[in-house]
Parts: sequence; structure tokens; C-alpha cells
Amino acid sequence: MIIAAHTLGCKLNFAETSDTLRRLAAEGNTIVSWGEKADLYLINTCTVTAVAEKKCRNAIRQAHRKNPDAQIVVMGCFAQSAAEEVAKLPGVTQVLGNEGKRLLSFSSDDRTRTFFKIQDGCDYFCTYCAIPYARGRSRSATIEETLCMARHIAERGAKEVVLTGINTGTFGLQNNERFIDLLKELDAIEGILRYRISSIEPNLLTDDIIDFVALSRAFLPHFHIPLQAGSDHVLKMMHRRYDTALYRQKIEYIKEKMPDACIAADVMAGFNGESEDEFEKVLAFIESIPISYLHVFTYSDRPGTAALQMPEKVPVNIRHEHTARLLELSNRKHQAFINSQIGKIRPVLWESSNHNGLMEGWTDNYIRITRPYDSSRVNTIEEVEIECSNIKTDISSD
Repeated sequence: MIIAAHTLGCKLNFAETSDTLRRLAAEGNTIVSWGEKADLYLINTCTVTAVAEKKCRNAIRQAHRKNPDAQIVVMGCFAQSAAEEVAKLPGVTQVLGNEGKRLLSFSSDDRTRTFFKIQDGCDYFCTYCAIPYARGRSRSATIEETLCMARHIAERGAKEVVLTGINTGTFGLQNNERFIDLLKELDAIEGILRYRISSIEPNLLTDDIIDFVALSRAFLPHFHIPLQAGSDHVLKMMHRRYDTALYRQKIEYIKEKMPDACIAADVMAGFNGESEDEFEKVLAFIESIPISYLHVFTYSDRPGTAALQMPEKVPVNIRHEHTARLLELSNRKHQAFINSQIGKIRPVLWESSNHNGLMEGWTDNYIRITRPYDSSRVNTIEEVEIECSNIKTDISSD
């Protein structure tokens, strides 16, 4: 069959889609790009926000318009949480949730960087989040099984591996193993030169992990640490497992150990109870800590979550206003971080794409650098001085 796939949502979904396509290709199927006509369209969906679900519906309709006779298989979190609704959409022939997905998978469409799924599910049940219902409880393979897959990735030539999961810091708990022990073992694998941890909860980011990353061979000074709210009152309503004091301690400790580290944070705008006073606390808190940039999400009601029963709803127009102000703050933070790196020399891994005669790469601390395209540099690491002329400030592909 001729198969095209489209992925929405997190890096975990991209790893799973790539793994599925790799197995389908091995069975003799032909994989084509999403915009081409196909016999089967595979859509891996997301349910984290109402906007994500709208994009899923649009992708299904787009596939049906492209080839009304094609099979459309919808998988992932939206397929899990709204199976009946998805099944009724035009052209959908099969709906697959998250049951039976492999614990370990990795992306392979970019030979320089691989997204490596090491963990799935979540036990936290934050009041706004439907992911635990869509993904199930936290689970992972053993350290040895994970290392075996990592060695396979190394054999394929990828120089950088991004460790992904729903709640990566809970890796190994059901096996009486620890996340930091996995990191130490991964660091010793030959061939993989760089690792990034895609996201880790602040209460699970121990000082031991920070100390290890600061001195490790391959783990990079780049952290993605969900914040969600810079107000203790809102964090408590969200049922988050930390407060702003703990979050500040983690950020400041990272910067003490790795002054040039890039630190990203997820922040939600307009959650229930986020009054103007609380929102000003959020802005003030983020201003006061050395965050490099933000991923901003506008709160939307998720079916089955505890937040649906909470009072003090924030009007939608105010949610969007708060989102815009957070994005403006993120832009200022990101520019300040970039300015702090001008004139410094950092290692850059060059990627394979040719963008109008230019190639791009990422420094170890996640600044995107450009240079004239040179195929001999693809998948190599080069020391580069950061200058205003070679920086690309867009972080949309993070």
C-alpha cells in the first residue's frame, strides 16, 4: 500500500509515528509525504488542548478530500479519549487508542537527531490534564531493554538523542530502577554524542541529576521544566507537586552549575482562579528567574478533568490576553538569553536540510545557528562562534 502519515502533538507522538512507519515500510509498503495521494492515511492525534483536537479533525478531513477512497486510521490520544466522535468523521475506517503501543520507539526520519521514547503514561492527574486518561499509568521498559534500543539507535548513525516521555522522571519506578541510573548508562554508549531530556517535572529533577548533567560526557546544558503557573495559589488548584520556591531553587541551581544552560518552561494562561492579581504574580515570578523562553498554552476545558467542576472561570478573551502577554515575555527572555551568548564559542550539530542555500544546526545550549550549506558538514559537530549574523531566533520547532 501507499501510506502517508501526519503527526500532531508532542515529541512522543513523532517517535511513535516514525516507529510505526518504519515497521510498515519493512513489510513492503511505500511511505509518501502527507501531501501526496495515498491508499492509507495514518493520523497520530493529540488531546492536550481544544486547539489540538481541532487540528486533528482538520487533518482527517484533509485526508478524506485528498482521496475519498482511502482508508484513514486515527491513532493516539484524541482517538483514545473521543473514539466514538472520531469514528463518525468522514472517511475514518479504524480508530486505535494507545493500548498496545510499544514502550520503546524512536524517530528515524532525521539522521542527525532522534526522538527516543523511554516512558509512557502519567500517575499525576493534574486537574486540567486529560493525558493520564488517554495514555494510562506511568510505565517504562527496564534500563537494560532501553540501553539495547539506544545501542540500535547509535548503530543507525544519529549523533543526538532526545529522551521523550509523558513524565520522563518517573522512568523505572515500577521496575525499582531510577531515572538517573539510566542517564549514567546512556552516557557511556559510544556513537551517541549528545543527549537532551525533552521535559522533566521540577519535583523529579533532583540535584543529583543536575550535578550529573553538568559533568557528563554527552548530556547537554538544556532543560525543559514545566512551570504551568507562577502562582502558588494556582499551582495548588492545578494539583501540581511543587511550589514556586522549589521551582526557583531548581532553576538557580542549574544556572549555578551551568551558567550558559538554556532553560525552557511550559506555562498555562487563563486557568481557573487566575485573577488579574494572580496573573501579575505569574509575570513577576517568571521575570525574576533565569528562564530562557516559554511554551505558552491557553487553558481549555478537557473532558473528564477535575477542573471542569472548579469555579472562577477566566473569560476566554482574558485567557487570550494573558497568552499574548506571556508570549511577549518569552520573546524578551529568549532575546536576553541569546544576547548573553554573543561572542561565545559553542559546539553545533549541523542538520541535513538545505534552506535556500543555508544549513542549520543547534548549539549544545539550544541556539539555532545557520551557515552556507555544505553537505560535508551534515551530522558533524563543529565549534562555532555565536554572532548576530549567524543566529536564527525562531524556536518554533522545539
